Amino acid sequence: MSEKIDSNDGQMSKGLKNRHVQLIALGGTIGTGLFLGAGQSINFAGPSIVLSYLIAGIACFFLMRALGELLLSDLNCHSYIDFITKYLGEKIGFVAGWTYWGCWITIAMAEITAASLYVHFWFPGIPQWLSGLFFLLVLFLLNSFNVSAFGETEFWFSMIKVVAILALIVVGLILVFIGFKTPMGHASFGNFFGSSFFANGPKGFFLSFQMVIFSFAGIEMIGMTASETHNPNKVIPKAINEVPMRILIFYIGALLVLMFIYPWNHISTQSSPFVQVFESIGIKSAAAIINFVVLTAAVSACNSAVFTTGRMLFSLTYHSKKKFPAKLGTLSKNKIPFNAILFSIVVIAVSLILNKLIPNGVFTFISSVATTCFLLIWGLIIVAHLKYRKITKHNHLENKLTFKMPIYPLSDYFVLAFFLLVAIVMLFKMDTLIALLGSLVWFVILLVIHSMSEKGSN
Repeated sequence: MSEKIDSNDGQMSKGLKNRHVQLIALGGTIGTGLFLGAGQSINFAGPSIVLSYLIAGIACFFLMRALGELLLSDLNCHSYIDFITKYLGEKIGFVAGWTYWGCWITIAMAEITAASLYVHFWFPGIPQWLSGLFFLLVLFLLNSFNVSAFGETEFWFSMIKVVAILALIVVGLILVFIGFKTPMGHASFGNFFGSSFFANGPKGFFLSFQMVIFSFAGIEMIGMTASETHNPNKVIPKAINEVPMRILIFYIGALLVLMFIYPWNHISTQSSPFVQVFESIGIKSAAAIINFVVLTAAVSACNSAVFTTGRMLFSLTYHSKKKFPAKLGTLSKNKIPFNAILFSIVVIAVSLILNKLIPNGVFTFISSVATTCFLLIWGLIIVAHLKYRKITKHNHLENKLTFKMPIYPLSDYFVLAFFLLVAIVMLFKMDTLIALLGSLVWFVILLVIHSMSEKGSN
């Protein structure tokens, strides 16, 4: 079903429309980290969680501006890993590419397992592996026909998440203004302002950053859509420049409303705090509504993972001369990386076999692994951008830049310093420490594999 494109240019279909990219970028900032992880981060930081998200949001905005500048400098690149390879070398590009692929594979495994558990709410008799297999097959088909099918699916998935968050904010504000009685008192601004801002001190504030950063995982997905987007010179800057407003509304706005309705120290850490809010309203079908929303979020995240891992695997194997990798680096007649998508789906499906072996607390561990991997990838994007701007300045081409990074180079250095701070914070909690060390071992293994493959080819 897959073959080399006649022109042999490796260019994918330009099937993503403006609205697709806008909602993909928006959906990338609303996921499991917010729906399920918000309770844990609020428990750590208290009201100061708002400041955590604001600082992380500023760093992510600068990250996206750096990424956007790189993307628009060469639209023939399949992904931003190509820029890391171009400016930082093949070895670093190899580590970054396979790390990013492995990170999304891991997230997909967790999300497909979560989706199967959510199905149990309505159909407890259906085996978990069977519902997981159903979702994987559907997502495989959606991603196999053409990129427009993925774009359309993710558009509606993201729309559901956006509507859910907006509904929470609107309903929450109404509850505050009428002083709605909850099991923990009354909805009031005093629930947020009535306690110390740094309720658990500096330690709690800093410990919240791991989950906060995980909440933003996927924000860089727009970097995987550039080569398949109509008019990227217009669409990409627009999507990136709207990042600050999305962060203010969908993260800070939603968290503020949650803490207006409930005292922060009574928000659940074991389940979605959004469930608490809707249940407190007294809607009889609240649990079913929330279950549908979180199911959608899980399937959406897995859909994004299938899209991303397929494109990343294609990019990693496109120029390979070895037989099996060369097959992964081909495009179908519809200019879709079909073989790469199929291989990624097969690897994700391993989670169905290992489902019963997944221990309790896997969400925190996987989110910690993902955070470490994303910190590496995001940090390398910034370093690649610094190298790119250095070359641009050397060649006297700075005046030709159309999408410049704000307050460069201070913005780049701010992002790198913040990511380093988050990595240091992860050393002070056992589960995040183990994940951090495990990720570092993974990086070393990739470096060894690359060195061995280079020796073998000489």
